[in-house]
Amino acid sequence: MITILFEILQEILVFYRWAVILAAVFSMLASFGVLDTRNRIVWTIGDFLYRITEPALRPIRNILPSFGTIDFSPLVLLLAISIVEMMLSRIYAAIVYGNVQGLFL
Repeated sequence: MITILFEILQEILVFYRWAVILAAVFSMLASFGVLDTRNRIVWTIGDFLYRITEPALRPIRNILPSFGTIDFSPLVLLLAISIVEMMLSRIYAAIVYGNVQGLFL
């Protein structure tokens, strides 16, 4: 049961990582005019990605200093997701395999 829970959490983090990457690429392509956001399908995809990623990106943007038009908040969020994944794997190893030492290294 615990294995299933950790696998689900791991997959959610993987999907969210891809959503952040896609939102950053979509935003860049839209700002350069490669994607036409007046198209209903393109707008819907962009709106979905914005709604999924913006709640996590907004607090990071409030903390980071302004670098002009460059937005480093997706990179910070991807780093945070990687850290959470590493923590989850160590917690999983500690629970399942009894490797408590791995939690503190």
